[in-house]
Amino acid sequence: MRMIDQTVELDCAKQPATFSQRLGGTLMPLTALFRAFRNRRAINGLNDLDDNQLRDIGLTRADVTAALLTSTFFEDPSAHLTNSARRRWRLAIFRSYVD
Repeated sequence: MRMIDQTVELDCAKQPATFSQRLGGTLMPLTALFRAFRNRRAINGLNDLDDNQLRDIGLTRADVTAALLTSTFFEDPSAHLTNSARRRWRLAIFRSYVD
């Protein structure tokens, strides 16, 4: 019995990046930083809401404060608020089934 290795050469050489791809690659960190700054300003605006309005969107004042304190300046604190609201929503659904 003979083993024959066959290789197929495909012309899949990596194409050089276009100008727009290189520009997008260099601007991506800047856009992420701008988005984090914009979200941080919006979360600071949540401090102007009263507790009933925050409860309507599934948050507490402690959630807003924790999101701003636990994230560094370059991190987006909105992920923390999203997770807090989802946890509170799941807990409320669970309690509705138990009661």
